[in-house]
Amino acid sequence: MSPRAYQAMLDTQDSLNQGWREAQIKNDNLADEVARLKADTASLGRKLASLEENLSSSSSEAQKLAADLAEREDRLKEVEEVLRKRDEASNALKEKLQRALLGFEESGLSVDMKDGKVYVSLTDKLLFPSGSIVIDERGKQALIELAKVLNTQPEISIAVEGHTDDQRVRSLGQIKDNWDLSVLRSTSVVRFLTQEQEIDPIRLTATGKGEFTPIDTADTPEARSMNRRIEIVLSPKLDELYQLVK
Repeated sequence: MSPRAYQAMLDTQDSLNQGWREAQIKNDNLADEVARLKADTASLGRKLASLEENLSSSSSEAQKLAADLAEREDRLKEVEEVLRKRDEASNALKEKLQRALLGFEESGLSVDMKDGKVYVSLTDKLLFPSGSIVIDERGKQALIELAKVLNTQPEISIAVEGHTDDQRVRSLGQIKDNWDLSVLRSTSVVRFLTQEQEIDPIRLTATGKGEFTPIDTADTPEARSMNRRIEIVLSPKLDELYQLVK
């Protein structure tokens, strides 16, 4: 073989070797790219699966929340309807009492409504002689008219609250202080309503609050007169409402 032919063969071999090396590099690069693509694909697959799981979970949670919200809205409507009926009943009762007790307003009687309850407030001068727990005749007449209405409303609960002013009570036999006076006046009214007017005793409660819930805190005779009172609080029974909010 001539030197020229031999050199040509070497040049060809070098060229082939160089091409193989370049091809190998490209192949290695492609393998690396394939590995990266596979890794990326696997990672994306996991992310997609996680996303789908989260979406499914979120969708399920959203559906549950929507169902809970709908249930609460229905419950709210029921409660609002019961309260509406309560207020209607209380308003009707208030109007009946105002008509029945119209003649006693100038003597210190008032009828008001608050928070679904009717408050009949009677000053002590309408019911009792000064320092006494014995109901006078004018007070009895007011309670008789009140009882006529209450006996037609058996679903109404009745709380009788005694209140005094903040002046210390001088010892009056069994009456030791304002607590005693407020309680004993309250029980006098309850006793009259149950024993004389035959209102079912199970409907009534008697409490004494002394001087601690005044209407007017001013240090004047007028304010103290307003604070000395019996409040008869009338509440429609809310059995239906209590069942709803259990």
